[in-house]
Amino acid sequence: MYTIAVERSFVAQHFLFGGDWGPENLLHSHAYKVEVQLQGAALDTHGYLVDIVDIDFHLDEIVTYFRDRTLNELAEFSGLNPSIEHFARIFWGMLRQRLKAPNLEAMRVTIWETDIAWAAYQENLG
Repeated sequence: MYTIAVERSFVAQHFLFGGDWGPENLLHSHAYKVEVQLQGAALDTHGYLVDIVDIDFHLDEIVTYFRDRTLNELAEFSGLNPSIEHFARIFWGMLRQRLKAPNLEAMRVTIWETDIAWAAYQENLG
């Protein structure tokens, strides 16, 4: 199985609701890092699982959408606490809609909220 990964960093804001999480209940920023891992057993005729240029393009598009925004105000988070778990799943879905790569068998998005805290969402595509 081949794996290719690309990562980006960006800043966005959020606040949590529905519980008493102290400072997390107040609007604050995080320097997020997102890593996308794509997996598949077969390469295309060029020797790629997915062209990195294509991954970069779509990843930049999504990161630009979230950069410097308040997650709570975005339609994707309507009714949801903007936890990193939800964020990873939402980011995964946005990337999956954009990537057209027939060799993909699995895709994972990991989002770090701090240097020591992350969440991931993964699905098999077969």
